[in-house]
Amino acid sequence: MTTPRDNPASRRVRANGDETQRKDSRWEAAGYVLAPSNARKRVRVYGTTRKEALAKLTAKDVRTWLNQLRTTCQCCTRGLDTARDQPLCCAAGKCCSKQLSPLTLAYVHSVLKSALEHAVREEEIPRNVARNVRTGTPRPRRFEPLTADEARTFLATTSGHRLQPLFELALRTGLRKGELLGLRWEDLDLAGGTASIRRTLQRTNSGGLTALPTKTQSSERRIALPTPCLRSLEQHRDRQRQERKAAGKDWQDSGYVFTRPNGAPIEGATLTRHFTALLHRARLRRIRFHDLRHSTATLLLEQGVELVVIKELLGHAHIGVTATVYAHVRLRLQRDAIDLLSHALHGPAGAVNRLDEGGEPPLCAAPVR
Repeated sequence: MTTPRDNPASRRVRANGDETQRKDSRWEAAGYVLAPSNARKRVRVYGTTRKEALAKLTAKDVRTWLNQLRTTCQCCTRGLDTARDQPLCCAAGKCCSKQLSPLTLAYVHSVLKSALEHAVREEEIPRNVARNVRTGTPRPRRFEPLTADEARTFLATTSGHRLQPLFELALRTGLRKGELLGLRWEDLDLAGGTASIRRTLQRTNSGGLTALPTKTQSSERRIALPTPCLRSLEQHRDRQRQERKAAGKDWQDSGYVFTRPNGAPIEGATLTRHFTALLHRARLRRIRFHDLRHSTATLLLEQGVELVVIKELLGHAHIGVTATVYAHVRLRLQRDAIDLLSHALHGPAGAVNRLDEGGEPPLCAAPVR
């Protein structure tokens, strides 16, 4: 005599993605998902038939989920407003409609495609349905690089600042904020004039200020250090030794090149505050810290440095990334070259069609697919 528990169709198996039939004749499919707190959470769905309970993922499901994510207020979804001392959004009855940017939405879609592609390689699912969903190509964020005159003014303003070597290194090499803060003395070869970029220092929700791998595999690289940076880094090392002696037992030996006066790592937000204060002191327009990186690339392009050299310096995965991000700079350089050719051929001054002052070609409507 067999019991319902002995029946393979109704046996509850705790494996991921299995289904079972309940006592009320409904079918239940259950699987584990990763919760935001890094814990595994078991999710269940129900259906009147086994096929309905399996709930296979379709392109329509992905498209519906992305559209819902695109139109959902993040304050409401993530409970950000309820954590504030004075609610400004949902908790106050006034939704601010703080939605995800198109760039973030494209990133979410990319992560989902990568996860499903991994499941296809592991033969857990037959195909990657997220590939059939198109979110469109978001327009890259506009950035405001420093001009050569502004860059000289900024460097002059940083003179005497405790983190002057960091700002000089950022502007002369284009290192990212996390890469600068993640530099250790063991990564620097001041005698050989090189620096090895091996990690990035970031604040995470679970581990606090943490050393993480570089953004991409290509970001792990070795770069040449300019002579002015070598001199300022040697002076910075001597100053850090004095700070270590003054701190005594309170010194935190983190091993990082750029630290707080007690040797502890520097927070990214703290560096941003120092940077903003220096811009204000120099009477320069307010830009992001990451725009120093864009300033490096722009100034190098304007000096005629080849794109492949800039790609290696910045640590881009592909040269196409470098070419796309700085397309407007290359367009301006092409215009200057055409003007020079026009003068060489003794053509009229108005023979060259100039674009608008914004430095970008007119927008064209994308084909509808």
